[in-house]
Amino acid sequence: MVLATLARVGLGALWITEAVLKWQAGFGRADILLVVSSTGRNPRVPDFYAFFTQNALGAFPELFGVVVPLIEFGLGVLLVLGVFTLPVALASAAELINYWFADQLITQYPIMMGLSVVVATFSRAASRVSLTEFVLRRARREPSAAVRRWL
Repeated sequence: MVLATLARVGLGALWITEAVLKWQAGFGRADILLVVSSTGRNPRVPDFYAFFTQNALGAFPELFGVVVPLIEFGLGVLLVLGVFTLPVALASAAELINYWFADQLITQYPIMMGLSVVVATFSRAASRVSLTEFVLRRARREPSAAVRRWL
């Protein structure tokens, strides 16, 4: 349980760090267009993904320049708090696969993928110490106002 929780919180902290670094560096339209350009001429990028970057990212670079760090920050916060642990761990893995398709591999991504797999595999244990579990325990202990009225 402790290791799964540490993996969840560590993964969340890494995602938050990724988002903050992007915000500090002024990540935006130009970065998205750089990804679009590099995927279009990179033989390691699958054709379907090059098509996606050209037609989705390339069509809305301003939007994706804002959305990408927000997704990373959201993943991080939800993981640190332990909210929706399994779906967020799976979304984390999907986002990392997305980066790998774009051939945007950096040192921490394999570590983050490993942590995503651990958290998804042991999501129940990873959620035992979490905001969700705290709220559920409190709800079990304290009946709602409507229930108290009838007691």
